[in-house]
Amino acid sequence: MLPAIIAVLVTLVIAVPVTFYVTSNYEKKQTQATIGNAEEKARAIIDEALLSAEAQKREALLEVKEESIRSRNELEKEIRDRRNEVQRNERRIQQKEEAIDRKTDALERKEQSLTAKEETLRRQKEEISKLSEQRVQELERISGLTSEQAKEYLLKIVEDDVKHDSAIMIKEAEATAKEEAEKRAREIVVGAIQRCAADHVAEATISVVQLPSDEMKGRIIGREGRNIRTLETMTGVDLIIDDTPEAVVISGFDPIRREIARIALERLIVDGRIHPARIEEMVEKAKREVDTKIKEEGEAATLEVGVHGIHPELVKLLGKLRYRTSYGQNALKHSIEVAQLSGLIASEFGLDVRLAKRAGLLHDIGKAVDHEMEGSHVQLGADLCRKYKESQTVINTVESHHGDVEATSLIACIVQAADTISAARPGARRETLETYTTRLKQLEEITNSFKGVSNSYAIQAGREVRVMVVPEQINDTEMVLLAREISKKIENEMEYPGQIKVNVIRESRVTDYAK
Repeated sequence: MLPAIIAVLVTLVIAVPVTFYVTSNYEKKQTQATIGNAEEKARAIIDEALLSAEAQKREALLEVKEESIRSRNELEKEIRDRRNEVQRNERRIQQKEEAIDRKTDALERKEQSLTAKEETLRRQKEEISKLSEQRVQELERISGLTSEQAKEYLLKIVEDDVKHDSAIMIKEAEATAKEEAEKRAREIVVGAIQRCAADHVAEATISVVQLPSDEMKGRIIGREGRNIRTLETMTGVDLIIDDTPEAVVISGFDPIRREIARIALERLIVDGRIHPARIEEMVEKAKREVDTKIKEEGEAATLEVGVHGIHPELVKLLGKLRYRTSYGQNALKHSIEVAQLSGLIASEFGLDVRLAKRAGLLHDIGKAVDHEMEGSHVQLGADLCRKYKESQTVINTVESHHGDVEATSLIACIVQAADTISAARPGARRETLETYTTRLKQLEEITNSFKGVSNSYAIQAGREVRVMVVPEQINDTEMVLLAREISKKIENEMEYPGQIKVNVIRESRVTDYAK
């Protein structure tokens, strides 16, 4: 057993040094081999880098050469362009100089010609003067009268002729006096219309309230719709909450109720607290505000027209006309316009301007209550004027402005004319779009049906039609007959307010080109 152990120990003692030696030699060889490979790789990398640097150097040189060539080409091109432009400028300058030289020569020739003509005229004047003296001497010799005696004789003849012509002119002036009077009346009406500038706003039966967000629609409707029902019940209008983004439509035929609902809803949106009790509070505030505004509108109307001393209840009713419309025309603005027109026309006739304005302002006062009381606005207005102690002239004007009662004063006739002018002018009242387009189409069809008409255009809201005729088929004389025939056919086949102006246009064009 012991010898075996000794043998193992000896073997280990001998094997460990041998193993260490062999391992050391192997690692040394491996290290040397690795170093050799690294040196070879380093040399290869250096060689490759040198080759790459040389290639990049050559590429850079080539790019510099190409850039130099491009710059030189661009410079040469720019030089050529500038040279060509200079040559063109030189040619233009040369042409202008030649033209100036030609004009100068022509002016010199004209100047010489004018000088010669002036000399010829001077000689002719001298000859005419001599001939005139000879003629006067010859006439004096033949007539046996001196020049002074001949002048007196001619003056007497001229004086007799002037007296005769004056008598004829006086008779003609007397004959045209009636025509001038009618023309003056038309000028008064037209002048009053031109001097009266009143703005009109087309009223609708809806109002739109803008919302800060679509979320507000749910708050306006409320739980189970109690908020919207409360608002509709308190104001008497309909609220339309549809797919329109950030907007609520208030619908109602009573503009005062619609205005109260609009003010109340806008205040509720700003306040943010929307519930039935708050809605009732806001509606009451809006009613008081609208009542105040109605009174202010009536007072403003009387101040604008310059009429004072009207009963406060009538002033309040005037303010209500701010929310009343007739065919889209605001009743208060219409009354103000009629008052101004009546005053302007009355001033031309030397009548009471303030009374005319007062009658014109109150002529439609019955429209403020015609939706609350039975009867026409004419009868209601007359009753109101009697109730608040207006003059008989004003009462008769209100009763007669639509011809229900005979007018008893010139002021009543003036208000009738002013009312017609205000209502019939283009744009004052609104008609349906379908009726409007049908009327324009019919107007153009009538004019196009005539022989020789090339095109026709209805303009000025259907109050004027322009007819373009073929110049080869219609001459200047036939144009007059054509305009008359078109007017007659329009009168027989169409229904329209006011009058329609027919313009027949004949145009000839000749075109040529200067080369």
